[in-house]
Amino acid sequence: MESGTHAHYYNAHDLPRFGEMGKDAPHLAEKFFAWYNAVFAEGALSEREKSLIALAVAHAVQCPYCIDAYSSDCLQKGADTEQMTEAVHVAAAIRGGASLVHGIQMRNRAEELGM
Repeated sequence: MESGTHAHYYNAHDLPRFGEMGKDAPHLAEKFFAWYNAVFAEGALSEREKSLIALAVAHAVQCPYCIDAYSSDCLQKGADTEQMTEAVHVAAAIRGGASLVHGIQMRNRAEELGM
């Protein structure tokens, strides 16, 4: 392996460096992080509920950085592993259902082609 390369694509040490993405475009990063922080502030949904949603979405989009971050965040905000696991199952059910419902598109196309 070449010097300086990672043994795998995901490097957990990169997560705390997220803020560095603003280094060469601080005006854009400032806007993103202001919006991001506003989204996760207490509102109609609690911070804990938002963190559970984020954990589920992290699994749906398969982002290991987000999974790490929101697993920790959920626990810090008072969620337990049963709630977190249920949130992941919700994400999995939505992904599975989305795959299956697209099967109707396949069926429609097969019917159009007379097969």
